[in-house]
Amino acid sequence: MTALQAPAPPQASTAPTGPPARSHTLLLFVTLTVGLVLASLAAAGSGQLQIPLAEVAGSLLHRLGLDLGPLPTHPRGDATLWSVRFPRVVMALVVGAALGVAGALMQGVFGNPLAEPSVVGVSAGAAVAAAAAIVFSLSFAGPWTIAVCAFGGGLVTTLLVYALSRADGRTEVVTLVLTGIAINAVAGALLALLMFLGDTQAREQIVFWQLGSLNGSRWQHVGVVLPLALVGLGVAMACARRLDLLALGERPARHLGVHVERLRILVIVVVALLTAAAVSFCGIVAFVGLVVPHLVRMITGPGHRVLLPASMLAGALLLVLADLAARTLVAYADLPLGMLTSLVGGPVFFWLLRRARRSAGGWA
Repeated sequence: MTALQAPAPPQASTAPTGPPARSHTLLLFVTLTVGLVLASLAAAGSGQLQIPLAEVAGSLLHRLGLDLGPLPTHPRGDATLWSVRFPRVVMALVVGAALGVAGALMQGVFGNPLAEPSVVGVSAGAAVAAAAAIVFSLSFAGPWTIAVCAFGGGLVTTLLVYALSRADGRTEVVTLVLTGIAINAVAGALLALLMFLGDTQAREQIVFWQLGSLNGSRWQHVGVVLPLALVGLGVAMACARRLDLLALGERPARHLGVHVERLRILVIVVVALLTAAAVSFCGIVAFVGLVVPHLVRMITGPGHRVLLPASMLAGALLLVLADLAARTLVAYADLPLGMLTSLVGGPVFFWLLRRARRSAGGWA
């Protein structure tokens, strides 16, 4: 009788949870995509010459061969959009996407939440190499020279940080951060030396690097940055499944067929490529790769097949909004973009340090 009278186990706890998770992910992607489109149109229409949102969309649709929506009524409205505003918005999209994915890749391959291109000195190393190309008037690769130098500087810096942060076959979080601090200090000294060696024009360009800005972005610059970013983003998406396996631990990942060291080197090269694409014409834009993956991970979880594309969209959205604020917060002034991202990212980084300390370096 006791067995017959025993209550049946509750069935509610065994209900599947997959569809709600997929619905949340779909909602996130839809929200980011819609927000990105609206923010891009608003950014293109904002500035000293205000262009209504409908006219911005109409100009874009007319260029695509669709006679929908009104054209800009101002005599120079259409020319302003296509020669100044749209190149800047596209550059913000590309740079934000590259930095967001680069941050997510570094956090995944190093296995800790504090890895980010600017925090560990990758952005600074790439900027030093690009500044050297400016000071010494290098032109061995034509319009690609600065991007090639930035790629080389970012790659060397990333490999150096990776080598110095390894101990007993694993990456030490504290060593990683301290190495990044040292790399940033050395990069700052080298930038100061280059400013001393360069002429007035070179000094102004180096200051531009240190502050970061999208001012002066043109279609020619987009034509250099976009191919680099697309290659890096494509390889990053292809690595998503192996990064998920690496998150289980190095030994389980090896048993599942992942060549861990080869994957790490590949991801390091991709991070250097994305960082070079971001800083090659826009300078150092800090903390985007640190903040964006954390915010996205809180919603999507740690799976890289969702985390990477979501970080790409969120990074692009964040930088479009940051650049819009840089152009509009102060009348007739263009604030440094890197300054704004650092003002927001610095306190967030401090919070993440305290959070990581409480959780003994874990993801929680």
